[in-house]
Amino acid sequence: MELIQSFSVDHTRIVPGIFTSRVDHLGEYSVTTYDIRLKRPNREPVIDVAAMHSLEHIIATYLRNDPDWKNEVIYWGPMGCLTGFYLILKGSRSSRELYDLMLRAFRSVNDVKEVPGTAPENCGYCRMHNLEMAKWYANEFAAYLEGNHDNSAVFEYPKTERLVTEDGQHFYDS
Repeated sequence: MELIQSFSVDHTRIVPGIFTSRVDHLGEYSVTTYDIRLKRPNREPVIDVAAMHSLEHIIATYLRNDPDWKNEVIYWGPMGCLTGFYLILKGSRSSRELYDLMLRAFRSVNDVKEVPGTAPENCGYCRMHNLEMAKWYANEFAAYLEGNHDNSAVFEYPKTERLVTEDGQHFYDS
């Protein structure tokens, strides 16, 4: 079975940031998946599940209400490893083009008084939210983005180098 694209990223070297994970061309349209990584995989604690859930609700609501981006948003949701989120947008933009949007979205978490969509009718597990921790993680990531806006490592995936033998065996550098 072929290794999927996101598994070719060297998770031992990735830092928090905004990365283009993949671009899918669907006829005349493109759809791009972005990796919004808040934590260093396997090197720092993952995001608290309840805070992750709250960030999912808050930022999805923010993105789908942003006048300049709402018609481009297809999906915002957490990674299974709890180190970040996936953002899927119509079209194809560089990860740097999302910097201002992501900074505004994470900064907006501070203004939230109540997590949107947490009634039992709206949420699959409405008791699993933590607004105060969501604010803490959002502030941490926004400050990191602000401090690293000129750092290319925040926008470019570290790729795993693969050596392929003549008979098709794959060897990785990590």
